[in-house]
Amino acid sequence: CHQKLPDRPLALDSQYKHLLELLRRTAVHGESNSVLIVGPRGSGKTMLLGCVLRELMSLKEAQKNVLLVELNGLLQTDDKIALKEITRQLHLENVVGDKVFGSFAENLAFLLEALKKGDKSSSRPVVFVLDEFDLFAHHKNQTLLYNLLDVSQSAQTPVAVLGLTCRLDVLELLEKRVKSRFSHRQIHLFSSLSFAQYVDAVRSQLSLPPDFPDPKFSDAWNHSVTVHTQHTPPLVLSVSHSTLHEADLLEASRLISADSKAIILHGLSILELCLIIAMKHLNDTYDGEPFNFQMVHNEFKKFIQRKSHSIHKFEKPVVMKAFEHLLQLELVRPVDSGVCKVQREYQLMRLMLEHGQVMEALQRYPQCPTDVKQWALSAFA
Repeated sequence: CHQKLPDRPLALDSQYKHLLELLRRTAVHGESNSVLIVGPRGSGKTMLLGCVLRELMSLKEAQKNVLLVELNGLLQTDDKIALKEITRQLHLENVVGDKVFGSFAENLAFLLEALKKGDKSSSRPVVFVLDEFDLFAHHKNQTLLYNLLDVSQSAQTPVAVLGLTCRLDVLELLEKRVKSRFSHRQIHLFSSLSFAQYVDAVRSQLSLPPDFPDPKFSDAWNHSVTVHTQHTPPLVLSVSHSTLHEADLLEASRLISADSKAIILHGLSILELCLIIAMKHLNDTYDGEPFNFQMVHNEFKKFIQRKSHSIHKFEKPVVMKAFEHLLQLELVRPVDSGVCKVQREYQLMRLMLEHGQVMEALQRYPQCPTDVKQWALSAFA
């Protein structure tokens, strides 16, 4: 992010001091820590962290000593990819070379050992930032989280593990062994602005400064800057529409904040949508445990036999084809990302959708049969 950060976010002063002190202990005193920064999108998590890191790196003791590793759950989708990215950001590709490690823990331990200072007596502090922290909980056995938090509890290597997440229930996603190694420090961010203050802040950010080169345009722009909730025309620049207006920015903002997975769901066939509902029903029944195609097919068959009057019976190969399409769309993901020798009907899967995304898709799905909606509602009860 290249936007100019404030020197210090005054509205988050207590959170700022808390986080800075935690990181200062790691950078200066070699004390390991772990903390979660929790808050809805747009509440200032990234801004807060950016401001704290900038002040931390201005400390003389930290400037040439602290190492920063930034991971994102949307990019590092499994532990193998994450480990490669950690190695790259620590500039240790040449050190690792062609070495083969028996486990993730051994590989991580080797990387941290390689960071020791010349006298071999102490290691350089490492700050691990895990954005979209909740997505790392979907990795197999939560190996990355377990090992990072395990290191943060040891006295050998000074490590700070910072997680950023929108999920207030994130701790419920962690396995017991992972949760036991987390410090349970959480920094919560919630906007304290009233709606009027929020509108003023948005208007201020969108307004052009007094020294703008074209006063006529800036006066017209600033006069028109306001917050609307009604539908606005699409963002299109052409010969006849060569200048951006406030409505264009509002439409662009709407498109950016759209839920891509919910949009994909709107384009599914009724059969594919039924399979999604069957998977969510299995998640509710078995408390989030992985499922396979055979289980989904059985759940779907029960619905057809007992409740549905609008969905005709599909042959199993057709249902399998629909299931594979969901796999291609990454709405479903195999638990084991490696080569699996199990028959495809019995390969364990996880649904990569949340309750709200499925329910939103059902509400907006064109001409969705009533019995399908009712089945979905009973599954979510």
